[in-house]
Amino acid sequence: MRKQAFLFGYGVQGKTIANGLKNEHFRFHIIESSQENFQHAKEDGYLDVTLSDVTKDESLEGLDVGEEDYLICVMDDEHLNVFLTLSLHALYPNTTIVAISDSIHTTQKLKMAGATKVIDLYHMSANRIHNILRKPVAIKLLDDFITQEEGISFKEILIPHNSYLNGMTVDNVDFQAYGVLLMGMIDLELSNKFIFVTSGIHHKLDSGDTMVCIGEKSDLEKFEAHIIRGQV
Repeated sequence: MRKQAFLFGYGVQGKTIANGLKNEHFRFHIIESSQENFQHAKEDGYLDVTLSDVTKDESLEGLDVGEEDYLICVMDDEHLNVFLTLSLHALYPNTTIVAISDSIHTTQKLKMAGATKVIDLYHMSANRIHNILRKPVAIKLLDDFITQEEGISFKEILIPHNSYLNGMTVDNVDFQAYGVLLMGMIDLELSNKFIFVTSGIHHKLDSGDTMVCIGEKSDLEKFEAHIIRGQV
């Protein structure tokens, strides 16, 4: 029997994953607890969408889940996502549970709750970043069965000589205004190695430095265009 996925959540991350699954012609079901998100999924053309209270075991027990399937937890509410992961692990202990996290604390909670794999968007290993810098590739959020085309991705951005960022510090740049997050950089004044922005070093941006940012592909492209044109 062909594998299928159960996508819990149709928020910011859920939409991206649903699009990737659809483009891969992967069989999947969307389960939402929010009436608003449920309606958005229907409006976006998805037919296999269920409005369900995921806090109740009887709702989860009614799903036709097999051991070869995937349970993808991407509820907008962090606490609900952890609770859901815990419930699914108790009900389907032999089924792969994939969850997406936005912090190391949430990652720890999801792992303790029984997630088979946690994709932490804000805390990637140094080796992973190093590989990205050596050979930029399209990043898969969910290995082996999700290919993203318009979703979240990484981008290395070289700061040109005419950029308004030249001479500014990382703390003084509002990356969120562009919808992107700075993961780290290669600061030529310090070394030619990748440095995470969380390492405690007060980074000054200079022409020739390379930034690694995460965000929607369209936002990353717009941000890079602003830098090249030297605009704020």
